[in-house]
Amino acid sequence: MLTQEQERIIADTAPVVAEHLEAITQRFYPLMFDRYPDVKALFNAAHQASGSQPRALAGSVLAYVQLRQDPARAREVLGTVVSKHVSLGIRPDQYPIVGECLMAAIGEVLGEAVTPEIADAWSALYGELAGLLIELEDQRYHQFASLPGGWRGTRTFRIADTRQESAVIRSFVLEPEDGGPVADFAPGQFIGIKLTIDGTPAYRHYSLSAAPNGRSYRISIKREGEGQVSRHFHDTLKVGDRLELLPPAGELTLDASNAPILLLSGGVGQTPMLSLAAQALAEGREVTYLHAALDGEHHAFADEVKALEARYPQQMRVVTLYERPRSEDTPDHTGRIDRSLLARYLPGNRPQCYFVGPQGFMSCVDAHLDDLGVPAARRHYETFGPSRPLHAAA
Repeated sequence: MLTQEQERIIADTAPVVAEHLEAITQRFYPLMFDRYPDVKALFNAAHQASGSQPRALAGSVLAYVQLRQDPARAREVLGTVVSKHVSLGIRPDQYPIVGECLMAAIGEVLGEAVTPEIADAWSALYGELAGLLIELEDQRYHQFASLPGGWRGTRTFRIADTRQESAVIRSFVLEPEDGGPVADFAPGQFIGIKLTIDGTPAYRHYSLSAAPNGRSYRISIKREGEGQVSRHFHDTLKVGDRLELLPPAGELTLDASNAPILLLSGGVGQTPMLSLAAQALAEGREVTYLHAALDGEHHAFADEVKALEARYPQQMRVVTLYERPRSEDTPDHTGRIDRSLLARYLPGNRPQCYFVGPQGFMSCVDAHLDDLGVPAARRHYETFGPSRPLHAAA
């Protein structure tokens, strides 16, 4: 617990730290990777290069400084961070590494302005944040491990089947090597994966793209031209190959109401929507499923969604939007999503809206829904990679 003097120092210096926080986090990662190279595998190199990972860290620190006097709200806001950490298997002994390197980066950026008293106060603040994250993550680990078919740490799975879903998306069905049951997850969640590429470990998390079945998990991955791990999945891995899985996690889960659902996805953002749709329909809820793709060749899961619509014809409405359709394509609409399209398909009676896709897509959807009077509490989204505010779209 911070002393009264440390609380005063944090309050007095927070504006200065906030002003320089992005510079601090930009320095923090190279410093940490140099001192502790083993932790580098936990971070996506593309997110480091783009700056999205440092910005996400800066945002989390700022959010905690602003919310720490409201513990319940702080725990809620940190839920996304906890989920990402759980999917990477972050351990308590890794937090001192972050603290050491973060304070070193603060010292390098702010120089002599960081007195011993200021350093002690910010070290205590980080210790408080780290303790809270460790507590929340341990709760998640224990909760999942106690489920039938659950585990803690990593568990070895084999690729049991693959399927090309579109020109750039392929699904991988993963079954446990030990032949035991597989714990259920909340539809909409993702799962952490550890694999080795050319002798180097790599961690990623991918949305679980099929409903829980107790036997296997399915992930569906877009091949990115510059994506080392996605290219490895598409170009190298085959049926029978092994992967290490970490517990499922994620906050994009179905709300506990009977309100109608609007599911909006762009490209590979469709992956968490499939299990969300299945759950909502099974619960008797009305579902509008609007998916945007480049064209028919890049439209994944079309047959799977049609089959779901055929099973629930009174509850589900499917709408397709192609940006550049081919001559043989027959989408419901062409172009890009806009306010008028959303207004046309937005269900009445206080709908819950879920949307995932590229950052620009989500920013537009969020702005249009806000303009249409959908409050923030009924707008749900999740970013692939480090979390960032929707107004930060490139």
